[in-house]
Amino acid sequence: MEKKNHCKRKRKPKPKPSSRDLHPPPRDSHPNAIFALLLASLSKLQQSHSLPFINKCLLAIRRSSLLRSRISVRPILALLPTLLCSTRSQIACRGADFIGAASLVSLEVNEEIASDSETVKGLISLFRNPKRKVLLSACNAVLDLATTTFAQQQLIKFSALNKLTFVFLQIFKGLKCVCLWSEGNESHHSLKIGIKEDELSVAFLTATIILINACEIEQLQNIPTRRSHVFLSLLKEIRVKVSDPEVVESARKCNEEGGLCKSNIAVSNLSESIFRLSINSSQRTGSLALEVIERGLFGRSDTSFEDFIMNYWEASPFLLSRTMKDLNTYDMFSPFVQSLSWKGSVPSLLSSILQGLMSCFPIASDEQNILNFLNEVKGRLGYPIIYQQDIRVVKTDSQSRKEMHYFQDFHSGCIKEPLYLTFDDVLKCGQAYEEGYTVALRGLEFRYQSIAAIADTLSLMFGQPSVGANLYLTPPNSQGLACHFDDHCVFVCQIFGSKKWSIYSRPSQLLPRLYDNLLGSDFDCTKADRREFFLQEGDVLYIPRGFPHEANTNSGVGDGSPGFSLHLTLSIEVEPPFEWGGVAHFALHCWSENRKRTCYDGLNSLSQKLHIVSVNLLHVAIGIISNFDPNFRKACLSAADYLPPGVYNSLFQGQRSTFFHLIDKIRTESRFLEVLRSIEVAIQKNEDPFQQIRWLRVLHSEKETSSEYNTIKSFTIEDLLSLHAQHKDKLEASFLDVKSRFCSEVVFEEVVTSHRTLFQKYRKTRKQYINGMVSLHDKL
Repeated sequence: MEKKNHCKRKRKPKPKPSSRDLHPPPRDSHPNAIFALLLASLSKLQQSHSLPFINKCLLAIRRSSLLRSRISVRPILALLPTLLCSTRSQIACRGADFIGAASLVSLEVNEEIASDSETVKGLISLFRNPKRKVLLSACNAVLDLATTTFAQQQLIKFSALNKLTFVFLQIFKGLKCVCLWSEGNESHHSLKIGIKEDELSVAFLTATIILINACEIEQLQNIPTRRSHVFLSLLKEIRVKVSDPEVVESARKCNEEGGLCKSNIAVSNLSESIFRLSINSSQRTGSLALEVIERGLFGRSDTSFEDFIMNYWEASPFLLSRTMKDLNTYDMFSPFVQSLSWKGSVPSLLSSILQGLMSCFPIASDEQNILNFLNEVKGRLGYPIIYQQDIRVVKTDSQSRKEMHYFQDFHSGCIKEPLYLTFDDVLKCGQAYEEGYTVALRGLEFRYQSIAAIADTLSLMFGQPSVGANLYLTPPNSQGLACHFDDHCVFVCQIFGSKKWSIYSRPSQLLPRLYDNLLGSDFDCTKADRREFFLQEGDVLYIPRGFPHEANTNSGVGDGSPGFSLHLTLSIEVEPPFEWGGVAHFALHCWSENRKRTCYDGLNSLSQKLHIVSVNLLHVAIGIISNFDPNFRKACLSAADYLPPGVYNSLFQGQRSTFFHLIDKIRTESRFLEVLRSIEVAIQKNEDPFQQIRWLRVLHSEKETSSEYNTIKSFTIEDLLSLHAQHKDKLEASFLDVKSRFCSEVVFEEVVTSHRTLFQKYRKTRKQYINGMVSLHDKL
């Protein structure tokens, strides 16, 4: 058989590799030599043999000692934008890897990389690459770069967060399993989150959370709304899973399991991201209709909101006894009741209420920047509930009339470390209930959206930014709290069961102020007049601040109730700027600010100094009057504009009359020598004579800062006596002139307008806090 001849096509011979391709640059090569070789290779990138050599150069750089020197690495940094923009995936990955390694060398190198906008934009542009290897290198580089605050802000500036969320939602396929893992003996909030997912998804999730927690409020609003909601839902799903008691208990075992991508996301980091993404959500919490709350508090009785303000507000207890028609029509708590897993047993009810709850750390009453709060609680969001701060388990001994706490580790006033309630402690609350203890849970407005909506409407009705809600579950034949009075007004709303209340006559006509120290204010109830009220389901009892009260259950009342009691208290908290004394301080502040803009003839003139000191002296005078005049301590309702026009107009006229009555008091009772003596006593006691108006500092916007107030304060305290010695007659004349002009020129309508603006500032921060906390508790 004849063999066939095959024609062989001649192949073009491959170019011979150069010596530099055969021999990559050694690790100890001079930086300039490696840079020159790398630059030359990049110029010939189209040649196939250049790619391996470039990779070898970059690898040599990364492994060498070059990264230890900022000067040595600078030429390479100049090439980063070129490397990152390369269409060759291997080169782009090497460029990203180099950024990651260099970012960890020193703060100086990290800042130099982050300062180069082209490098940062080039790195972020890699998120458009469909190849997972490139995406992983880019994300890991972002994680390494984002170890400094400056770099985080640079990444956010160039929209890295938007790109991260977009890519993550594209590649993420759903949660298979979420676990907790530990590197040691951490508490729950410090445990890291492990996800049985691919490495790429975990890297993107981690980077996104880091940047979210580095954002300003305005920057968070740049995330597209729908994408933010989707990402928030995923974070909350993870949060629910890591709150499961079984997951918490098995946290240590996860270290030994396979198939787990261990992130560096702590529970507190996750909680902070959920909080941040929720603070400005208009859908998180809202108000209820005014009619719903008004009927919920006053039912179908003849007492309207206007009648209540005129006859009962801060003056006398008031009871609304429900009819069946009221219960069927005006039950504002039905969404809350429906959210409880009520299975006919109190332990199951307790479990449904307490499981998975997080601590709600207090926010400063005058705080107007929610980020300040987040900085204060950094690393602590997601804590379990804290005894005394969030929950109390207490009963009053029938013989001694003293309160006893179920948890013996707690000693009021002596506790050094917070007592966190673990899963086992929560179970013990059921046992405590069986032993006659009342379980009192604070801050329901931070934990239930339906309660937050009620609190929000009450805030608008009464013109007060802070409205709280607490829950009290008391077993039969028991008393929880001992006889006491509060520094806030409360509406006691009976949800289940019944309870007998005893309210005693007020020991003083001076209303207790919010945040006053009530410890030691023991009250002998045997010598006071008493009124008794019996509350059944649906009833509402109003107790003004300052009225001592106590309550107990009685299973033998024969009313068919189960003997136990579950009630909520809605607390109207009058912050210092919103009592009449605070309004007087605010009015003086606004008047003085307006006068400074028009009347000062020189920055350091004697007349200006006398005016500044005199204004501060008048503030002290108002404080002295407020300490003894009951009218100055009452709540001002001028910001209560969530009312029908007729009701508001009537209320407005009453508020106007009160305001000018107090102005007349200031005119007639402010005495120069008395003010001087008060300041001297405060200085001798090392006290701040202006403590009552500390909240005025926050009225200055950040662009003006509070330095002006601090300068005035410092000048007043340190130089007052000297100024008085040198210009005694002039200072007294200036004080009298300031008092006379203020009392004559102040305009109530202008004060109300400014006061409402202040109310909205307080309310905005409070609303953001509630939105964040309610979101953290959602679905738990």
